[in-house]
Amino acid sequence: MGRRRDSSLRDVHGILLLDKPVGITSNSALQKIKRLFKARKAGHTGSLDPLASGLLVVCLGEATKISAYLLDADKRYIVSARVGAKTDTGDAAGKIIRDNVAAPTNDALVAALEGFRGDINQVPPMYSALKHQGQRLYELARKGLEVERKARKVTIRQLDLIGFDDGCFSLDVVCSKGTYIRTLVEDIAEAAGSCAHVVALRREVVGPFSGDNMLSIDHLERLAEQGPETLDSVLLPIDSAITGWPAVTLSQDAAWYLQRGQPVTVPRVPDQGWVRLYQVESDFIGIGEVTADGQIAPRRIFRL
Repeated sequence: MGRRRDSSLRDVHGILLLDKPVGITSNSALQKIKRLFKARKAGHTGSLDPLASGLLVVCLGEATKISAYLLDADKRYIVSARVGAKTDTGDAAGKIIRDNVAAPTNDALVAALEGFRGDINQVPPMYSALKHQGQRLYELARKGLEVERKARKVTIRQLDLIGFDDGCFSLDVVCSKGTYIRTLVEDIAEAAGSCAHVVALRREVVGPFSGDNMLSIDHLERLAEQGPETLDSVLLPIDSAITGWPAVTLSQDAAWYLQRGQPVTVPRVPDQGWVRLYQVESDFIGIGEVTADGQIAPRRIFRL
């Protein structure tokens, strides 16, 4: 027998910009939001460590289909690090494994930053969710084990020193997916002749979304008391995640065929790449890709 659907859950669709607080995991925050909205389906677009706060993009319902495209998006962080001490996790949650190291000078730190702008190779930390022979690296690290990790190329698009006093420095970082900020901080401090670990980390931007419109869990709980319509009013439309892509409006006939998995011919489409798809009534229906012969092939169709 199939599993019975929970009648208390709703099919709610949209994107929520959550201000995740320090001290809880991203999954815990996600589950709180899912319960508040009584949503049948929910996911997020990239974890934040319990130590970190800031923008967690939560996708509800059909919006979960777009989460993969946001996982690839650039992100912006504000990070503060304490110099002179290194921990096994790279942040304040870990055990100090090196201490009383002389702090770098401001000039040494500024000079070190230059070597970390653009494409760099970064070795993932042991305290990460990457897998080695089926086990998470952090699980091995907790057993006192360390395995070889291959360096990965990441891109640091912006890296600015925005503060340095009282034994801490702060950075404004815009980076590609897969960048470990803890590792970046450690490597910069080492290049400046010292060591450091993260004491505060806040994510400000994910792709097209900035922290200006983030909402706290407490605020959402107050909205939930006013009813589901009030709560749903804070959700962003699904296509807000891909506003930078070209938009293509389809006739009713073309939309009918495309929604059934068939490529369609549409006049005046881009030469190549991904596009947002709309019906003539301006309803968003999905994501398409321009094929080599100039047609639009469906890649993700949304059932709203």
